[in-house]
Amino acid sequence: MSTPHHRVCFLLQVRPERLDEYKTRHQSVWPDMLAALSETGWHNYSLFLKDDGLLVGYFETPDLAAAQSGMAKTEVNARWQAEMASFFVDLEGTPDQGFLQLNEVFHLD
Repeated sequence: MSTPHHRVCFLLQVRPERLDEYKTRHQSVWPDMLAALSETGWHNYSLFLKDDGLLVGYFETPDLAAAQSGMAKTEVNARWQAEMASFFVDLEGTPDQGFLQLNEVFHLD
């Protein structure tokens, strides 16, 4: 039996003048960052970007608070969040903590 996963969808706004660089950074995410995400419960993680900078993220996790807390304890996440924070408009905190989480209203399995 698999662990139930909560679906998390979120929004952030990427600065329009930094869209190309943002996309480039995500073509080669550091291997230790990818490993840390997996190890702390971030699964089936995707990012979608509109031409105006609207970023929609989606991932599944057994426990959002534990996933965020786990990443907050890693050195690689501190480096990644510090490098990525300047890409976003009106961000409070780090990107992995300051996103606007959306409420799920429908799911078809």
